[in-house]
Amino acid sequence: MHPLVKPALRRGWRDLNTVQFGMTPAHAMTLGPMDTATGSFLDLLNGTRGLALLREEARRMDLPDGHVDALVERLSRAGLVDDARGGGPPAQALREKQEVLERLRPDLASLSLITPEPGGAIGRLAARRALRVRVQGAGRVGVTLAALLSGAGVGEVDVRDVGRVQPWDVAPGGLTTEAIGERRDEAARRVVRRAAPDRPPRRPDPSAQEPGLALVIIAPRDDVLVHAPDARAAEPLMASGTPHLYTGVVEGTGVVGPLVLPGGTGCARCLHEHRTDRDPAWPRLIAQWRSGQARRVGACDLTLAAAVAGLAAAHALAFLDGESPAGAGVRWEASVPVLHWHARPVWPHPACPCGAAEKAEREHSSTNGDPHATMVVQRPSAERREHADAARPTGTWRAHV
Repeated sequence: MHPLVKPALRRGWRDLNTVQFGMTPAHAMTLGPMDTATGSFLDLLNGTRGLALLREEARRMDLPDGHVDALVERLSRAGLVDDARGGGPPAQALREKQEVLERLRPDLASLSLITPEPGGAIGRLAARRALRVRVQGAGRVGVTLAALLSGAGVGEVDVRDVGRVQPWDVAPGGLTTEAIGERRDEAARRVVRRAAPDRPPRRPDPSAQEPGLALVIIAPRDDVLVHAPDARAAEPLMASGTPHLYTGVVEGTGVVGPLVLPGGTGCARCLHEHRTDRDPAWPRLIAQWRSGQARRVGACDLTLAAAVAGLAAAHALAFLDGESPAGAGVRWEASVPVLHWHARPVWPHPACPCGAAEKAEREHSSTNGDPHATMVVQRPSAERREHADAARPTGTWRAHV
């Protein structure tokens, strides 16, 4: 192990015996008591030395035997130390691509804040290169979203759509004016390739079956489909168990979610059934909206499209990295001009054949919790934070900043 105090966290001394790592409430942490010699030793934890060399340096500084190992263990349990050579073979392969890694330095630093284990951040970043994601929809939201995922290191991002690029599809970070008149899918894939820091890794056996899709993102240009997702179109995804995320803009309102985990969370049909329960006229309205008028240019300004694409990409990356994002079973909505995001749960519906309601009922019947206990998976951040606080070593605590 080559310990490295996570450089994403700025360090400062609160007093002579207490050091604070990080500035913001989400990640700031203080550690103490800390003597002057140990504080100076922290500068040596920069990833250039292994434990054996660090022990020698500690002896030169008259630090007691075992002090280095105890310090590194303490910092590691607090999630403050990375391993400059950890992460396994995929991570090492990424380190050898120096230009690629330089492109991804900010992404790596961000991952280090939420990945406590040493070497875990670059391991997650390297794992993205083997993933396949499909974006269905090449409008202002879909293309920008696909470019963000590609730029963040997802190995293969495919964009599907029909028709040709129109002038109103052009957006910073998305389709350019040069693409007007071209096939949508071809122009979108070109944007994705330009955003990628590296070519996707070659598969060792070209004749082998390609890996399955890790995620499908449905970002329709039709605002009716954003407002009321088509459950029939998602049936192949439900049947194959493919996770999928809905997003888009409808009449100046941005939508992100739900992230559907087939059989586990509420799906598009669950959403439709609940809306019908609340409003019996809902199916009649949907039929009119889908067939009554020719497609028009929707109200989707650049800033709203960028905000929606960014939030959807963040939820997608959290899921791909193994987290449980807040979009699972939740539909986030924000409208211009204030863009205040509201979370609207998409509960499993008992009349939906997706099976999520039965699973929720089984989980609830196996516990003595309240009726919403099964939804804890949709709010993992607080639970994870409480668990981390409980496991934090003595003398290490969250900073009140």
